[in-house]
Amino acid sequence: MSGLNQRAYQRQVQQLSVMALGALVTLGGCTATPTATSEADTPGAVAISEDSLQVVTTFLPITQFTKAVAGDRAEVVQLLPTNTGPHDFQSKPSDVQAVANADVLIKNGLEVEFFLDSLIENAANSDLVTIDSSEDIVALASDGAHGEEDGHDDHGEDDGHGDHADEKGHDDHEDDDHGDHAEEGHDDHGEEVHAKGDGHDHGEFDPHIWLDPKRAVEQVENIRDGLIAADPEGEAEYTANAAAFITELQALDADITETLAPFGGQTFVVFHDFATYFAESYGLDAEILVGLPEENPSPDDVKRVMDTVQAKGLKTIMTEPQVGESSFKAIAQDLSIGVSEFDPLEVGASDAVEPDYYLTTMRQNAENLAASLEGSN
Repeated sequence: MSGLNQRAYQRQVQQLSVMALGALVTLGGCTATPTATSEADTPGAVAISEDSLQVVTTFLPITQFTKAVAGDRAEVVQLLPTNTGPHDFQSKPSDVQAVANADVLIKNGLEVEFFLDSLIENAANSDLVTIDSSEDIVALASDGAHGEEDGHDDHGEDDGHGDHADEKGHDDHEDDDHGDHAEEGHDDHGEEVHAKGDGHDHGEFDPHIWLDPKRAVEQVENIRDGLIAADPEGEAEYTANAAAFITELQALDADITETLAPFGGQTFVVFHDFATYFAESYGLDAEILVGLPEENPSPDDVKRVMDTVQAKGLKTIMTEPQVGESSFKAIAQDLSIGVSEFDPLEVGASDAVEPDYYLTTMRQNAENLAASLEGSN
């Protein structure tokens, strides 16, 4: 029996056990008629297919990159709803089941998926392979320490393909390096459901690496290597798919470079701190209003941004989908400037999971930014 068929058999046994338990519960409660809900209808649940690798991704950019690499070889299901970003995610029992059913879990890493430790523990999937797409990528320090680079060499020494990342010491919470983060309201193995705004903050490194196409190439390479390790029979397909998408990412990088070349050294303003990698990659500076998208700006935050806009002669500030519009519209009205949009690709519509969505959105971001910088000092 091949590796994929063996895993499919194990999943079928697990599913039959779950179905049997559900039948007992139904028989024990005959007063209510159960509503039929298919596996595919359950948000976060992985539909079972005997002949394909079952891959769970965390949020949009990781899904886009994974689907580009996996093609038709694997079934890729995103854990988070597409309209929910990692800062706002609240896990449910169906999410635990999704991880329990999966062969592979692929994450961004760099602590943005702070909810994964408890999900993985509760899923008790001893065969789960975890791929950290940020492995060995040069990361920037978070919390405003922009420009400080770290080769991140100790991140993912297990090659990102171990059964449980928390057993390797390089998962979304590092007990030695990021203790303050855990003290801010995220017990590594505590409550299964994490409420929005529960004190989560970025860890030691800025996690928004997917917004630099150069680093996105490295993420795709990590995902390719991880899928090959989990499914060696698919090496040729994963390699060819990754190469094709990397070519598109390199073309994207060249296009953005050309679009933004006239604005080297200029400053742009965004709502939360997602744009540092993008700014660094294209010779720009990014000013932020708040640290995390769910935060409310303080009067000092607003004054700092207004001072920057006036000092730099900015004509436009950049908001993001579903976040910060009211704050930025008020600032823009006070300063008689415009509001444009930079999409950090954390949320989107249902079609946002497709790889082309990343390419299209990043080009639109560059065009919006170039238009906003036209006429600035």
